[in-house]
Amino acid sequence: MRDERSAASQGLGEFFQLLRDGTPRTRAELAAISGLSRPTVASRVEELLAAGILATASDAASTGGRPSARVAFNPDARVVLAVDVGATHVRIGICNLAGAILAEKQADIAVAEGPARVLDWVAESGIELVSRLERELRDVAAVGIGLPGPVDHETGRPSNPPIMPGWDGYDVPAHIQRTFRCPVLVDNDVNIMALGERAVNWPDVDDLVFVKVATGIGSGIISDGVLRRGANGAAGDVGHIFVARAAGRQCRCGKTGCLEALAGAPGIARTLREDGLVVDDREQILDLIKAGNLQAGRAIREAGRAIGEMLNMCISVVNPSMIVIGGMLSQVGENLLAGIREEVYANSTPLATKDLSIVTSRSGRQAAIIGAGILAAEHVLAADQIGALVESDSARTAVR
Repeated sequence: MRDERSAASQGLGEFFQLLRDGTPRTRAELAAISGLSRPTVASRVEELLAAGILATASDAASTGGRPSARVAFNPDARVVLAVDVGATHVRIGICNLAGAILAEKQADIAVAEGPARVLDWVAESGIELVSRLERELRDVAAVGIGLPGPVDHETGRPSNPPIMPGWDGYDVPAHIQRTFRCPVLVDNDVNIMALGERAVNWPDVDDLVFVKVATGIGSGIISDGVLRRGANGAAGDVGHIFVARAAGRQCRCGKTGCLEALAGAPGIARTLREDGLVVDDREQILDLIKAGNLQAGRAIREAGRAIGEMLNMCISVVNPSMIVIGGMLSQVGENLLAGIREEVYANSTPLATKDLSIVTSRSGRQAAIIGAGILAAEHVLAADQIGALVESDSARTAVR
């Protein structure tokens, strides 16, 4: 019996995928597309309508007789929480199942304050946002979280994160599930930024590398349209790749010569202090750039060249058609991008760069929230999860 229910749920989930694009369709059109009988199509449509995942759209053109109502995906049937945990900030948003941000909130909380402090704020703020939208906690179908360090995506536990004391092996999903009894998906923050940036701005680009340049440096790799996490979730951890320009520089990870030691915000601040400037954080770096300080401009351009040195290796291995530069330090104008382009186009192979675009993020800080929302919504709407969503909605209706 369990196998029969599983097969039925899978069939319903696969059927729902025909409507994921949001285009309203009649039952007759769905029967023609799916190859299923009209009674089967009618049964599945009614089940999805009852769960709220589909809604009736405007009536279709009719050739006579009874009008044939169109149905379409209802992205507001449920919501997901999207969380972006950075080195010095936490953002949370609530999104519908199409990824639209409905409400959001931010706080200046350092990840180094530990998981209890950060995740308690996330849970409390999630409750606040749900209430603000006049929804219920049970309307939250999933939670997506991005963390600034390596994550075991299968378990949601951080794995030896260099800037996250107290987080190693911490059961992030279990902490959030004390408040929200739903799936919790956890990933590296740059992975979710890559998902968000691509979804909003470059949906037709199947080979993209997103590089976040802020306190740390990391990348999210999308190849053949799929986010690549690697064997242990460490794909894209480029901040600790050795680059010649950083040779001899001590990195906070304990090694020397890491890209981050020269091109991350603390590394750039160190360069400027060595030049006699008083600089302690990335905001002061941005202020110097905006003021036209020549020393800061040179330091940022050299950081860009170091990032380009690292990217030369990535380009040879992954061969992306687009590289997107995001993160706080992507806001410094053309100096960073110019340094990256200078190094890449001078030293990568002509074949690998002939169709390569290197651009600044269009989504900015919203990329992470959008991506975390997509991570959660994609899980909820996957073919093998639709049955569970329908069952939960049926149980909700029964309780009412």
